[in-house]
Amino acid sequence: MLDKSQLSNRPKMLDQQAEIAKFDALAREWRDPKGKFKHVLAFNQTRLTAIEDAIAGHYQRDLTQDVCFEGLSILDIGCGVGLLCEPLASQGADVTGIDASAHNVLLAQRHAKSWSIKVEYQHCLADDLLNKPLQYDVILNTEVIEHVDDQRQLIDVCCQLLKPGGLLVMATLNRTIKSYLIAIIGAEYVMGYLPKGTHDWRHFVKPQEIDNMISRHGLTTIKVEGMRFNPFFNQWKTSRQPDVNYLLYAQKPL
Repeated sequence: MLDKSQLSNRPKMLDQQAEIAKFDALAREWRDPKGKFKHVLAFNQTRLTAIEDAIAGHYQRDLTQDVCFEGLSILDIGCGVGLLCEPLASQGADVTGIDASAHNVLLAQRHAKSWSIKVEYQHCLADDLLNKPLQYDVILNTEVIEHVDDQRQLIDVCCQLLKPGGLLVMATLNRTIKSYLIAIIGAEYVMGYLPKGTHDWRHFVKPQEIDNMISRHGLTTIKVEGMRFNPFFNQWKTSRQPDVNYLLYAQKPL
């Protein structure tokens, strides 16, 4: 996927304005509640609400205020097209979103710019941030760990980048028979919500495994909650059962 510098250096046969328009259209498509990503958006909205509640509770913020997260620094590792970054930035947080995909970063940048939302997007890996003297109040790692080979290293980086007293939010899939049937057979092969081969069940992570990895850095798991889809009402909601999708919240000691 081309980045901005490559677009500017292409031969004249490539219409740069047409390329920009294409990226703008893709950025809008990702956020169309009736488009092909509608199921991802519905899932993300429920997850966003849960994350907002967790941040507000951890830092004693009032969600009824317009800029309730003002003064908080948030790092979204694997930010995708910015579906979590933008609403959190709109609530006053200083948000940095990083992603390994230059395509995703470009789409996120285009959409944030079009809506005048301030988010610092970077095309890089989490390890790259260790070279900078920065730590964050909140670190989000959603739907990433099940796609990396060295899961322990990713956890180590998250813990290092988190400020003392900060909140780590991990969102992933539990390695259970139920998750295989629902998240892979159901979502990928039967319903077609995700492309086939999106997930490898062997890389799913149990909550206790994450807890073991973060405890090496002194972090303590505060809460684990599941995400469950209700097909009768066609909606997602949080659940006490983390047997498929789940969110794990952990605190770093002061």
